[in-house]
Amino acid sequence: MSNSTVRNLAQRDQAVIWHPYTQMSTAAEPLPVVRGDGARLILEDGRSILDMISSWWVTVHGHAHPKIADAIGLQARTLEQVIFAGCTHPQAVELAERLLVKIGAPMTRVFFTDDGSTAVEVGLKMAWQYWQNRGENRTRIIAMEHAYHGDTFGAMSVSARSVFTQAFNPLLFEVQSIPSPADVSEEVLFSALAEACRGDQAVAIILEPLVQGAGGMKMYSPAVLDRIVNYCQEKGVLVIFDEVMTGFYRTGKLLSAHHLQHRPDIICLSKGLTGGFLPMALTVCSDAVYEAFLSQDSGRMLFHGHSFTGNPLGCAAANASLSLFERPETQARIARIVALQAKAAEFFGHNERVTNVRQTGTILAMDLVQEGPAGYLNASGKAIAQHMLGHGILIRPLGEVIYLMPPYVTEPEDLELVYDRLDHELRRPD
Repeated sequence: MSNSTVRNLAQRDQAVIWHPYTQMSTAAEPLPVVRGDGARLILEDGRSILDMISSWWVTVHGHAHPKIADAIGLQARTLEQVIFAGCTHPQAVELAERLLVKIGAPMTRVFFTDDGSTAVEVGLKMAWQYWQNRGENRTRIIAMEHAYHGDTFGAMSVSARSVFTQAFNPLLFEVQSIPSPADVSEEVLFSALAEACRGDQAVAIILEPLVQGAGGMKMYSPAVLDRIVNYCQEKGVLVIFDEVMTGFYRTGKLLSAHHLQHRPDIICLSKGLTGGFLPMALTVCSDAVYEAFLSQDSGRMLFHGHSFTGNPLGCAAANASLSLFERPETQARIARIVALQAKAAEFFGHNERVTNVRQTGTILAMDLVQEGPAGYLNASGKAIAQHMLGHGILIRPLGEVIYLMPPYVTEPEDLELVYDRLDHELRRPD
């Protein structure tokens, strides 16, 4: 092959791959990442990039953590896969046992799936069939405005009707929407919630607890969330927490639910579950939900599963990740990032180019002051992201919303560098 026909990794990619959330006709070349190291990505040409979005919010312990890599390697040489219908294995049992202890009451059962959208699908199916199995034909599901719960059809149905769902809206089931607590007073919110819970028709309410992610990093207080959970449960409505993004210390605690007095009935988990190494998800439920499916009638079982349910490699990664969280140094790193992000929120509050600076746990977000309609397709954040990338920092704005969600291994000096560079870019003349 002549030198004229040799192509780099990005060019080879563009000839054969269709990327997610990408307009392929206008997209820039993808970053050719060949290696990961802690909070950094190493490119084909040797450049080092700080990953300030944890590669879509999953690499909580950083890239290529040796403890997780070793656990996967050992498991791969022991048992790589086994059908999970009628079989079990040590890694799955250990993961379920450990996680249930950490989550606490009322959760008692773990259902394995493969990604966040599917964890939500299972949560919705659990809630819907719970009432069917009890002989109650409830038909109303409650969701929140600006919600994003994933890209499968059930998950899209309980998400906000937006650019994410527009092409598929005729195929989605209807939900009863309530406003985001980030946008309205508690009086308005609970008036809408009372209307949604009227009668005996409400199946469940599904919530992104404390932080609504892809819908714009909208944040609200634990006190309001606690009141929502309590109100719905008093009305006999099941509560589902989509903790796919907020789980595993993103809000400062293992789960957002741990900030509350009242707990949900169903919790959906993924992303940070395996430290970002392998796709895996869990839907965790209370005994009350689980027992509604127990019967001599096989038709009352939960009809859901896939080939890689409970995959031993994913379970091994998740167990290694849990062990890392149990280390005092990991907890100290998380606490340090929470403190640095809080301090940065105060700092960026003085920058006139942004508004609504907010922080929950390890998540920092702010809105660019800009003209035109807000939303995911707003292009105002792209120039900032490109300038940041030119200085070795990867961010991925949600339209006009700039956010930082770093891996927990990020060093303080690296975060300070990111803050200084972002402040500089925000102050850059148009």
